[in-house]
Amino acid sequence: MKETHLFFAPEIERTAMLPEEEATHALRVLRMQEGDPIWVTDGGGHFFDCTISLIESGKRPRCLLNIDRKREWQRPWKSDIRLAVAPTKNMDRIEWFVEKATEIGLDGFHFVECANSERRVLKTERVEKIAVSATKQSQKAVKPAVEELTKLKTFLSQPFEGDKFIAHCYEQTDISTDGQKPFLLDVVSADRPTLVLIGPEGDFSVEEVRLAEAAGFRSVTLGQSRLRTETAALVGVHLMNLKKSH
Repeated sequence: MKETHLFFAPEIERTAMLPEEEATHALRVLRMQEGDPIWVTDGGGHFFDCTISLIESGKRPRCLLNIDRKREWQRPWKSDIRLAVAPTKNMDRIEWFVEKATEIGLDGFHFVECANSERRVLKTERVEKIAVSATKQSQKAVKPAVEELTKLKTFLSQPFEGDKFIAHCYEQTDISTDGQKPFLLDVVSADRPTLVLIGPEGDFSVEEVRLAEAAGFRSVTLGQSRLRTETAALVGVHLMNLKKSH
C-alpha cells in the first residue's frame, strides 16, 4: 500500500500554495509533478484534496495548488483538551512529549515557569515544528496550539471556560482539608473543555498548589506511580483523550 503524505498549509485558502518547506519536501524529496493529487490540512480542522497546478523550481521552490475539495474533520475527542506543563531541563524530553501528545490528540500546549523549574527559557519555534510534524504523521486536521512560556502566577490568572485540574505529588492533607485527591479519569467530563496542569521535576511548591486551587484548579492524582514530568504530562493527555473519545 502506497504511503499517503499529508502536507501542512495554514494559509491554503488564501494562497492556494504550499509553504516553502512543504513545497521543498513535495518537489525535491517526493518528486511530485504538476497534475499530481496532493492532500493538505490547514491545521484548523479541515482537509483539502488538491491537485498540483504549477511548479516553479529554483532556490526557493513554489508549489501552487487547485483546491478540488474541502472537508471538515471531526476530531475524535468531544471537547477541548489542554495541557499546561513546566518544561524539563532536558529539552529532548519535552520534545518527545509534544510529539507523542500530538499523536494522541489535544488542542493546545501551555508552558509554565514554576518555583522549582530547571528551565526558564523555551524556544517555541522548535516545539511548533514538532507539533506540525506529528500532526501530519498522525493524519490529523487539528494542530495543537503552542503557547509561550509563562510564569505560573500569570498563567493561573488567565481565564479558561472549562474544568481545571492540577496534578501533584503531595498528600491532600498537606494542602488543605478538602478530602482525597480523585483520579483524573474519574473527574474529567467528556463534554466540557479540560485543562490539566503538570509541574516541574521538583514538583510544585505547596504555595503554588494552594494558589492554583484558589484559582479554581482541583487537585488530582494520575495513579500510584511517581512519574517524570513528561510522563505525567503524557498520561494526563491520554486520560483526557480516553474520557472524551467518541
